[in-house]
Amino acid sequence: MTANLLDFDLEGLAAFCERLGEKRFRATQLFRWIHQKGASDFEQMTDLAKSLREKLGASAHVQGLKVVSRHDSADGTVKWLFDVGAGDVIETVFIPEADRGTLCISSQAGCAVGCRFCSTGHQGFSRNLTTGEIVSQLWFAEHFLRQHLGRQERVISNVVMMGMGEPLQNYSQLVPALKVMLDDHGYGLSRRRVTVSTSGVVPMIDRLAKDCPVALAVSLHAPQDALRDNLVPLNKKYPIAELLEACARYQTAAPRDFITFEYCMLDGVNDQPEHAAQLVSLMKTHAIKGLSCKFNLIPFNPFPASGLKRSDMPQVSAFAKILMDAGIVTTVRKTRGDDIDAACGQLAGDVQDRTGVDQRMAAQRQGMLGGIKVVVAKGTNV
Repeated sequence: MTANLLDFDLEGLAAFCERLGEKRFRATQLFRWIHQKGASDFEQMTDLAKSLREKLGASAHVQGLKVVSRHDSADGTVKWLFDVGAGDVIETVFIPEADRGTLCISSQAGCAVGCRFCSTGHQGFSRNLTTGEIVSQLWFAEHFLRQHLGRQERVISNVVMMGMGEPLQNYSQLVPALKVMLDDHGYGLSRRRVTVSTSGVVPMIDRLAKDCPVALAVSLHAPQDALRDNLVPLNKKYPIAELLEACARYQTAAPRDFITFEYCMLDGVNDQPEHAAQLVSLMKTHAIKGLSCKFNLIPFNPFPASGLKRSDMPQVSAFAKILMDAGIVTTVRKTRGDDIDAACGQLAGDVQDRTGVDQRMAAQRQGMLGGIKVVVAKGTNV
């Protein structure tokens, strides 16, 4: 079986080239061809010796994921469904803004955490993605968008690991993928512009601080353990105090001077003034231990299985005011791509639900949902 070169960070690719009897600098040339130029055909790599191209042709390949479909939102957001085999599909979302282009990447097929407000968690967990499957989402999207938009310069300036899955439960495959994103010979992204979002896997937060510290976002969603146990089951293993202490430790290595806390606003569940006051008290307590924070309030995107409702905007605004009056930087996330189920918490994948066939997503695959532009490309190699 030949090696998929998307599975390697630069160090791994250098080791692979050495096994072929080649100098390590050849790996840098190869890495640039793959990631900066989007090449998958070794014969296109004209500054590589013919003998090396022949070796690569016999022992390696550059193979992205198969595109199942592309969904284009009215607001410019684009969602791709990628086939990862065995009936599993993952989702990747591009969010264009005036000053940046953000790609939301999946790390797992499904998710095992099971947060109540997340449709992906209700789907269930299938498997971890490989490094190549994580990187392939950026590799495809960047070079597709350049061609689609007629641009030579980089389109994607920010990457957020906020798609399907819990990134820190796929740590061994995540870190090499992050290194590809950060490498100047790859995508050259700043550590400040690559964000890992976690529901709170405390030991892996500590490891990430040592191995590859990027921006950190933590899905908090509650100010006290009893409520968070109900919303984020992982809290039973790593309670809030333990999680916030890990965040304070991480901050010493983080590229930003704050940790972002994500807070999904759920009507009558976690959105009351007393919840905001409890958050203020909680953050003041941990500020003494060195934690600096920013809150991102997220409008909930309802789905039937959750049994939850979105907080109305006056309630969200009142909640935000309590935090801001206490000196906590607070933003309300603008909902993007909700007409194509690409908004936060909606990434469920065009797959069979673990408890039965999700008819809505099956209809989406066939392009049957009215008002949504769906480009179906079953079996396309990218």
